[in-house]
Amino acid sequence: MSKIFTLLLILFATASFAQKVTLNGIVKDKETGENLIGVNVFDKTTQKGAVSNNYGFYSYTSQGGEVEILFSYVGYDPFIFKQNLTEDITLHVELTPAHLSEFVVEGSREELIQENTQMGSINVPLRQIKEMPALFGEVDVLKVLQLLPGVQSGTEGASGMYVRGGGPDQNLILLDGVPVYNATHLFGFFSVFNADALNNVELIKGGFPARYGGRLSSVIDINMKEGNMKEFHGAGSIGLIASKLTLEGPIVKDKTSFLLSARRTYIDLLARPFIRRESGGQESAGYYFYDLNAKVNHIFDDKNRLYLSVYGGDDVGYTRSDYSSNSNNERMRSTSETGLGWGNLITAIRWNHIFNKKLFANFSGTYTKYHFRIFDEYDYSRVGNGVEEDRFYQADYRSGIRDYALKADFDYIPNTNHYVRFGANHIFHRFTPGVFTATERAEWFDMEGGDIYDSQEYAVYVEDDIQLGRRVKLNAGLHYSGFMVDGEHYNSLQPRIASRYLIDESSSVKASFATMTQFIHLLSNAGLGLPTDLWVPATSNIGPQHSWQTSLGYYKSLPGGFELSTEAYYKEMEGLIEYKDGASFLNMGENWEDKVEVGRGRSYGVEMLLQKKVGKTTGWIGYTLSKTERQFENLNRNQWFPFRYDRRHDLSLTVSHHLTPKIHLSGTWVYGTGNAISIPTEIYQSYEKHQFYGPMFGQVEHYDERNNFRMRDYHRLDLGINFIKQKRWGERVWNISIYNAYNRMNPFYMDITRNRQTQQKVLAQYTLFPVMPSFSYGFKF
Repeated sequence: MSKIFTLLLILFATASFAQKVTLNGIVKDKETGENLIGVNVFDKTTQKGAVSNNYGFYSYTSQGGEVEILFSYVGYDPFIFKQNLTEDITLHVELTPAHLSEFVVEGSREELIQENTQMGSINVPLRQIKEMPALFGEVDVLKVLQLLPGVQSGTEGASGMYVRGGGPDQNLILLDGVPVYNATHLFGFFSVFNADALNNVELIKGGFPARYGGRLSSVIDINMKEGNMKEFHGAGSIGLIASKLTLEGPIVKDKTSFLLSARRTYIDLLARPFIRRESGGQESAGYYFYDLNAKVNHIFDDKNRLYLSVYGGDDVGYTRSDYSSNSNNERMRSTSETGLGWGNLITAIRWNHIFNKKLFANFSGTYTKYHFRIFDEYDYSRVGNGVEEDRFYQADYRSGIRDYALKADFDYIPNTNHYVRFGANHIFHRFTPGVFTATERAEWFDMEGGDIYDSQEYAVYVEDDIQLGRRVKLNAGLHYSGFMVDGEHYNSLQPRIASRYLIDESSSVKASFATMTQFIHLLSNAGLGLPTDLWVPATSNIGPQHSWQTSLGYYKSLPGGFELSTEAYYKEMEGLIEYKDGASFLNMGENWEDKVEVGRGRSYGVEMLLQKKVGKTTGWIGYTLSKTERQFENLNRNQWFPFRYDRRHDLSLTVSHHLTPKIHLSGTWVYGTGNAISIPTEIYQSYEKHQFYGPMFGQVEHYDERNNFRMRDYHRLDLGINFIKQKRWGERVWNISIYNAYNRMNPFYMDITRNRQTQQKVLAQYTLFPVMPSFSYGFKF
């Protein structure tokens, strides 16, 4: 009897297994052929489904029989697949972009905020990003992300990001999966990302999935467009300080496509008429930056696809002078040049391969380089009247980082209850934290300084999104990483877990816990306003950074397309570094390890976000209540002190409204508690007798505590309007924006100075931007 029962169980299990069929394929944009990320694949019968990955691949397994599968995505008409499934099917789906007036489509169903396990993740549609008010006519991706709860900007106008109490080095900024080490232009006022070349932007600030590693505070995952497979198109704009152009199209229709995007400022050209010229010589000065994105992708067949992508961008600032004279039988000439520059070069080759209906793989080889340079050169010669003089001086300071990396990522979807991701990567780092060279021809003097660090970083990970019944879902994973430098081998095992409990069909609670390790540091000179930050590795003397973070949240979908989320978090960090008092990158001849203190930090708070992504009116309201502190043994008497960008209250409101198909309005209003700064409690004169220069007088400042003073609260209103008109050749858009519309005098920095009338020392505030109107002309064809 037991044998018969066992046989029946086997037959039943076999029959059940045989009934399961899998539907898989790629989801694309019908008009461009581009893969669509995060498309919801929903089975109306079973109320289960899947989501397309970063390359458009999906896999859904059902019991077979009659199915009605809905493919839906924000901004696209839904597609419904009805069929009696009796065997596995490969179905490539093309979704049609909806007209703006049709963004809310009856019957469509996106993956609702309360359903997935991911916490602290926000996806901002590019349509919303492009419609935000623009500073100097330039829409900036990172500035839009700064408007989200839990994210603070550093200073007025800057693109730096401080997420949940972390520093800018703790953000993993990915462009097509490749880290970007410096994501800013124009001394931090603009980011390196050209919105016209982008396809998807996602911010993760908590509950990190195991596939991400190497940073403590956030992941900013940005994907470039792949290039139109169907037709040749272009887009561009001309603004107050920069212009850009993007071209894309098929090389071989439906087989190979390209994308080329370029942007350049012309501040240097605009400044030329104002540069003074003197008799016998000339002077010039300027500043500009440029970006170049290029991408080619080729489809070999249904299972294989190859991508090649390149990003290059540089900032260049310079002053030059050239003077000469010829009189009294004496010839004189002097030339000098001073400059600084920084930039990134990123290249990647990626191969997508579909092994079978349930296993997808992406293999990548990447190279990235960040460099920074300051130089000063002076050449002087004088000949005649028995005098021959020749002087030459050159000083050059360089720093940077180079990475060579290999990576393999796999998506395995055995059934609707599991979504398994696993993979590995290896990075060879070369750090040059600061190499200084100087040459003086008159004395044949030559000096060099700085160290070069070679290191290797590796990681393996596995994670699984697990459905446990109708209400409970988990994402559990492990991330293991190691770092080898200077004979030291650091390693770290980082567990990650996130859970979701569905209260009802429209609301859920989520909880997460994640540990992170970061093997690289950024030495920041916060007060200089220059990109003089130095990337340095963990060494045998300075260890890696570690953090753990836990979060708890409530999520609800509301009528009218609104989503509400509330998250509370607590985070602790160790291994943070900061310059000692008086130290900076300018202290030549000193090892950077001798200039820093090692300490710890903590941050906790509550974030609330009410967001609307679809319809004629979109936007969000975000609020953050938080506290961030630091502690270093030899700073501030080993007492906790506020982080410079600790901000107790942070509020943002953004709105984009399509008044008509031809007129789009937008506005943002932000409010934040003032930044914490250090103000001396005592200032007195000092006297020192120098062995060469004699008596020297100076000023000594005494601080009772670090960051003991708050600047004025910050608030600002930005407004924008787009006028859109269809032309025979395409579309043109006039954008008019007003930055700081009510002319709030927000503090940029503060300093102690003297009142001209009373000669009393006073604390003076300096403001960067008053009300700033700007415009740009955009076009598409």
